[in-house]
Amino acid sequence: MSEPAIVFVGFMGAGKSTALAAAGRAGMETAETDALLEAELGCTIPEAFERDGEEAFRAREAEVVGSLLEGAEGGAIALGGGSILSERVRAALGRHVVVWLEVDAEAAWQRVSRSDRPLVALGREGFEQLLAERLAIYESVADAVVPPGDRGIAGRALPAIRALAGMPVGTKLLWATSAAGEYPVFVGRDLIAGAFAEASPLYRGQGSPRAAIAAPGRRFCLTDAAVGPLYAERLEPLAATLEVEPGESAKTMAEAERVLRELARAGMTRGDHLLALGGGVVGDLGGFCAHLYQRGVPVVQVPTTLVSQVDSAYGGKTGVDLPEGKNYAGAYHLPAAVLADTGTLASLPPAELAAGFVEALKTGLLAGGALWERVRSVESLDPTELDDVVFACARYKCWVVAADERDSGLRQALNLGHTVGHAIEAATGYERYRHGEAIGIGLLAALRLAGAEALREEVGTILDRLGLPTRLDPGAGVEAILDALQRDKKRTAAGVGFVLLARPGEPRVGEPGDPAKVRAAVEELLP
Repeated sequence: MSEPAIVFVGFMGAGKSTALAAAGRAGMETAETDALLEAELGCTIPEAFERDGEEAFRAREAEVVGSLLEGAEGGAIALGGGSILSERVRAALGRHVVVWLEVDAEAAWQRVSRSDRPLVALGREGFEQLLAERLAIYESVADAVVPPGDRGIAGRALPAIRALAGMPVGTKLLWATSAAGEYPVFVGRDLIAGAFAEASPLYRGQGSPRAAIAAPGRRFCLTDAAVGPLYAERLEPLAATLEVEPGESAKTMAEAERVLRELARAGMTRGDHLLALGGGVVGDLGGFCAHLYQRGVPVVQVPTTLVSQVDSAYGGKTGVDLPEGKNYAGAYHLPAAVLADTGTLASLPPAELAAGFVEALKTGLLAGGALWERVRSVESLDPTELDDVVFACARYKCWVVAADERDSGLRQALNLGHTVGHAIEAATGYERYRHGEAIGIGLLAALRLAGAEALREEVGTILDRLGLPTRLDPGAGVEAILDALQRDKKRTAAGVGFVLLARPGEPRVGEPGDPAKVRAAVEELLP
């Protein structure tokens, strides 16, 4: 097998030359196709555009870039922004690790508007339209996505990008960023099987320990009694494995204390790290304990359920429940990395998979566009066909966290359906409904409060199609739910704020709820 190259793609001004320079400093052989083209053409690219026209230039570009990619063995290559328009180039990218450097329209325009690049002549409006037209193509070829950032972001992501070449075919990488730090998110099949082996490029790392999946020191694993027997052996060598009982009942202060004391008795030090292997409960509890243990040790999230792979594993929110409310004690503790092995979804019971899909449905409602179209079209859940949904949801969640890590504005939108959903869980002792089931019912209440009648009907149809509840049990107490709702952890002196959404992609956060309308929306959920 020939060695793949790392190929940087992206729009004008995305920072491909800067990324290539970082690869050069890391000892990689590099090539920039714009420079090769100019050597071939005997003139600058602007001169070629003026002399021959764009169509002729693109034809020559496809020949030069296609030939380079077809023969490339290792190294790093930066493509011109329009190279991916060629079918030959896109086909040749198939055996390489393709890294899409994202850039927003404002930043790109500021970087290139005073240059002699020929497409700057389109003007600001035409420039932005061209970027919008190419986004889907960049996304379709990308194995790794690096979001907009400072000039050093591609260099910091490079070790994880290089590790991607040694992972199972189809694995995707997202470089997640926020104010508190950065970390790699890997999504793919059969990742757990070899990711933690001594010979794995992920375990060895390349450069900073936080730049690849391996955190420093020995591995300690927190899992639950259902997941541990299935996957813990694949993470060996482990210094110790700690198990909790499956389910929300494990998310307590008492259980956190037990885990912390067991880690101490097992001899864990600040130079070691914790693997949180399991669903959202294990991820929340493991992250919380990692934050507290000796004032903080790294945690690698290894989510094995759909709800954790599409939502809870990302962004660093950790915590446990109190009798007074869900997630009332917690901390922000970013993972050192996230390894979402979508192959683990096949081990989930159908009801658990369906409940987890509610978080994907919620994310589709928030994101709108292609993601909403994808999740709304699901007729039945095949765990082997959800990789794209997991990766798209992870991208959206990490984008929101990057904009609002500490939950002061935009990140609150992620609570769509959760205000009433969490109240239902609390009022029923966290025993009657799976988390996703409660959130699905909460979505219906939120859409009723938003006056989104047609959208509420459609969401209800989707839930029903997947075998999820759309009504509360006959014995559910409205008063208990309303009382729990008033203890929502995001309540302020002004009262409980709701996330409302009238159309996909247009959430509104912090919306006050008229008490009579809230009561009516909850009562409507009774049979």
